[in-house]
Amino acid sequence: MDNDKLQKLTESISENEFGLLFRHNAYFNPRLRTTGGRYLLVSHDIEINPKQFEKFGEKALIDIIKHELCHYHLHLQRKGYKHKDADFKMLSQKVGAPRFCAAIDSYEERANYIYKCVGCGETFKRIRKVNTKKMVCGKCKGKLRLHKHLK
Repeated sequence: MDNDKLQKLTESISENEFGLLFRHNAYFNPRLRTTGGRYLLVSHDIEINPKQFEKFGEKALIDIIKHELCHYHLHLQRKGYKHKDADFKMLSQKVGAPRFCAAIDSYEERANYIYKCVGCGETFKRIRKVNTKKMVCGKCKGKLRLHKHLK
């Protein structure tokens, strides 16, 4: 799917599900890593993570678009557009927009470091480096050592 098809899909979902026009741009942003999509407050554009579509298909893409359109329409109507706001919760439930999208990679797949406890031998996977002078084992409070650098 390209950006033109994404734009048309977003416009049709907006009209069919919300009864309102989508007058801005929707496009894929390959730099997005940890989120399925985002609504930009200043430009009112919607960015979508292309990896979500590649891995989970059109159903996941539609769910993400619905979620971002909730932010979009509520913000333009000067209503509560944040996740915690009652307006957002009500609208997203009404149109069937999910709260979260599925993670592209699990924590284990994203882990870059494996630490091992000197005391009990327990191993811990971490995405970021850990300060072993401050952090201790959650099981026995023993010292941690970098066991393996994965990537």
